[in-house]
Amino acid sequence: MSSTIRITKQFSFEAGHALYGYDGKCKNLHGHSYKLYVTVIGEPISEVNHVKLGMVIDFGDLKKIVKEKIVDIFDHATVFNKNTPHIELAKELKKRDHNVILVDYQPTTEMMIIDFANIIISELPSHIQLHSLKLQETESSYAEWFASDNS
Repeated sequence: MSSTIRITKQFSFEAGHALYGYDGKCKNLHGHSYKLYVTVIGEPISEVNHVKLGMVIDFGDLKKIVKEKIVDIFDHATVFNKNTPHIELAKELKKRDHNVILVDYQPTTEMMIIDFANIIISELPSHIQLHSLKLQETESSYAEWFASDNS
C-alpha cells in the first residue's frame, strides 16, 4: 500500500534588505532572522534493497539543496532590488567587501519566497514535488507559497 507523505525541514538565515520607494520604516536598511520551512511531497521509497527505503527524500539531501542554493547565499547578505537607485549603495558596500545580492524584484518576503520556490523546484529530483514554503520574517509575520495555488 502506498501513501503520499509531506515532509518539512526548517532552515534559518540572517539577511538585510531595504525596500526602495516604500512609504514606511522598511525603506531603511534593516535585517531579519528569517526562518524558511520547506515542505516536499512524494511517496516513501518501497524498494526493499534501496538504501533510502521508507524515505520520501533523505532530509540530508533536502538540506544540501536548500543550504547550497539559498541559505549559504542569502545568510548574512544584504539584498537590494538592482532596478532602483539602491544599486549605488550596493556598489559602495561591495567595494567595502560586504556580501550583497542584487535581485530583479523588490526584496519583500513575498517576492523572496517566489524566488526560493523556483530555485528549489529546479533542484528537486523528478519524483519529489515542492508542496509549500513558509518564509518567516519576524516572530509574527510570514509569507506562504503553495504549489496548489501556482499550478
